Amino acid sequence: MLNVTKLLRAEQTEREAESKKSAGLSPALLRYAPSPARRKPIVVWNLTRGCNLHCVHCYTSSRAEPDPDELTTREALSVVDDLAAFGIPVIIFSGGDPLLHPGLFEIAGRAAARGISISLSTNGTLIDETTVTALRSAGFRYVGVSVDGAGPAVNDRLRGHPGAFKEALRGIRLCRDAGFTVGLRFTLSKNNVHDLPGLFDLAERERVDRLYIAHLVYAGRGARIAPRDLSADETRKAMDLILARAESAVAQERTMEIVTGSNDADGPYLYLAIARRDPALAARIHRLLLRRGGNSSGTAIANIDPQGNVHPDQFWTRRTYGNVRKAPFGRLWQDPGDPVLLGLRDRERLLKGRCGACRFRSTCLGSYRARAEVVHGDPWAPDPACYLTDDEIGITPAALELASTQPTVE
Repeated sequence: MLNVTKLLRAEQTEREAESKKSAGLSPALLRYAPSPARRKPIVVWNLTRGCNLHCVHCYTSSRAEPDPDELTTREALSVVDDLAAFGIPVIIFSGGDPLLHPGLFEIAGRAAARGISISLSTNGTLIDETTVTALRSAGFRYVGVSVDGAGPAVNDRLRGHPGAFKEALRGIRLCRDAGFTVGLRFTLSKNNVHDLPGLFDLAERERVDRLYIAHLVYAGRGARIAPRDLSADETRKAMDLILARAESAVAQERTMEIVTGSNDADGPYLYLAIARRDPALAARIHRLLLRRGGNSSGTAIANIDPQGNVHPDQFWTRRTYGNVRKAPFGRLWQDPGDPVLLGLRDRERLLKGRCGACRFRSTCLGSYRARAEVVHGDPWAPDPACYLTDDEIGITPAALELASTQPTVE
């Protein structure tokens, strides 16, 4: 996740990150601390695969019915205690749609009571007044609602449910008016990139706190629509719009955060765009990007799937650390066993091709290894979604040849 508005406010972000001890920083600022302590990961927990929608890009291939072997509420409560004992700072409850899990509020409430910050990722269509009350009682403070268009025409087609946009908007407004921090989430593809300007208008009109724009990851049903991913030129145009709207928000001192996700090439692209007109700001941004350290799969983020399997992130379920039914999360995380999973914690030396030769590899870390493995069959191959040119990333033939001969770790 790349917080574009925090980077554009680089001086303020640096000051805030340096003014407190690391233990007192929010997760959003901790990554920008000068010498961040080794952190325990944020956990994205897909409680269920059950969902009332059928989105074309769903990375979990969710469906109407939950899987029969999902963790029970009792098992999940035990996992919460384990995560708390290990020192997990944040759990993002996701799905499917987590609101369909019968134990969500009890599980989330236990996590909050154990000192873990909890967030909800939902399609928003199931939120009503009763749900809002239950969310508040459980201890939620942040609710992220996914939409795939600026209006019903695109959104409802991509989400497979007539009326989904109207219902999600109702959920957003109920949570906003109840005092929750509310985010709007959107996954880019050729199917909806034309709605991006309208999405910004929607976010501003509805006064949401955060707009999160994700690049497509080829997982679940998202793998089926990989040909609908944006081309490099389309991605650059989308990023130019995102940057322009973020700069406008900063200039007008609006509080809405604008965030991108699932492609760490966004950081270098932002730096290069700013460097052309404000070298001093670009230097600060580059310093923050180095502190941030690039993609965090398997390091600062983890995933637990509905059956209790632990993965390096919610998209890369092919790689598994083990199952929380058989061993505590902390033990699995600290001793991954799989050499690829272990390699994620020292991946810069393993990256191949363009990623291995890139001058920005320390600020990107090769972005999504899941995408590389799906397309190339090699987790250390270049991320096929990188949209920077060879000139921008400073590739020379000699460096590319050297980076293409890195040893394979499987």
